[in-house]
Amino acid sequence: MIKAASLSLDIDLLSYSHFLRQQGLKHRIVEESGVQSIYVEGDREAAFIKESLQSYLDGRELLEQQRVTTSHSSNQAQQYLYKFLSAFIQSPVTISLVLISIVVAIVTSLGSEVSRLSFLFYPLIATSSLGALITDITSFEIAAGTLTPMFLHFGELHLVFNMLWLWYFGRQLEAIQPIWMFLLLVVITSFVSNTTQYLAIEFNNFGGMSGVVYGLVGYTWVIHSLMARSYLLINTNMFVFFVVALVLMEIVASSWIATAAHVGGLVSGLVIGLLTVFYYRVILKREVVGRSR
Repeated sequence: MIKAASLSLDIDLLSYSHFLRQQGLKHRIVEESGVQSIYVEGDREAAFIKESLQSYLDGRELLEQQRVTTSHSSNQAQQYLYKFLSAFIQSPVTISLVLISIVVAIVTSLGSEVSRLSFLFYPLIATSSLGALITDITSFEIAAGTLTPMFLHFGELHLVFNMLWLWYFGRQLEAIQPIWMFLLLVVITSFVSNTTQYLAIEFNNFGGMSGVVYGLVGYTWVIHSLMARSYLLINTNMFVFFVVALVLMEIVASSWIATAAHVGGLVSGLVIGLLTVFYYRVILKREVVGRSR
C-alpha cells in the first residue's frame, strides 16, 4: 500500500473513512510520527484521495464556521432575551405600555389607519358636565374606553417622544414603589387627561400617551422636591421645560395637539404626588416613597 495523505491528529476522519468504504475504496488510516496517514493500494486510489479529501476538509471547515456562527447568533439571542426579561421584571407596567403602543402604531400605520382600531377612541358619551359624563360610565367597556386613547399615536415623532419619556419616568417610579401604585398612577392620569380633552373639544378624535407622560412628570417632580431621598432623576429645570413646552404647544399648535390632555395629566400628577407625600410623611412617618430601603 502507498501513503496518499497525512493529516493532523485533531482532524476527525471517521466520516471520511465511511465515505471511502461506500465508494468501495480499500484504505487504512494509521497514526504514525504524530500524524494520521491514509494508505491505499495504488496511484489511482491515491489521486482520488487527494481530490476528495480536500473537498471533505473544505466542507468540514464550512460546517464548523456555520456552527460557530449559529452558536454566536444563538448566544446573542439568549443575551437579548435575558436583558429583555430582566428589564420586564423590573418595569413590567412600563414595558407593557410601550409594547402595546408600538403594536397599535404598527396596526394603525402610525395613526393613518385608525379605523382598524377605532374601539380605542374615547367613548362618545354625554358631555354636558363632568358629573354627567361620570354617570354615563356605567360599564367596564365604557370605563376602559376612557383609558385606551393613550395607546393611539399619530406619526413617528409623536410615538417616539412619548415612549422615550414614558420609559425615562416609568422605570424610575416602578423601581421605588409597588407595581400597583404605579399602575394606579397611570390609570388615574390617563383617565383625567383623556376626559379633560374630551370635555374640552366634545369629540373623541385624539390620542397619545402625552397626558400620562405629563402626569408622570408632575408626580415625579413633587416627590423629588418634597422627598428628595427617593432619588428620582428630575430637577426644576426639566419640570420648567415641560411646562414651557406645554404653553408653546397651546400657542403654536393647539388645533392639532391635545393640550387639554397635557394639562389634565400634569395637574392630576401634581395632585397625586402631593397626596402621596402626605400619606408617606404624615401617616407612615417615612422620608422615602415606596419600598423600604
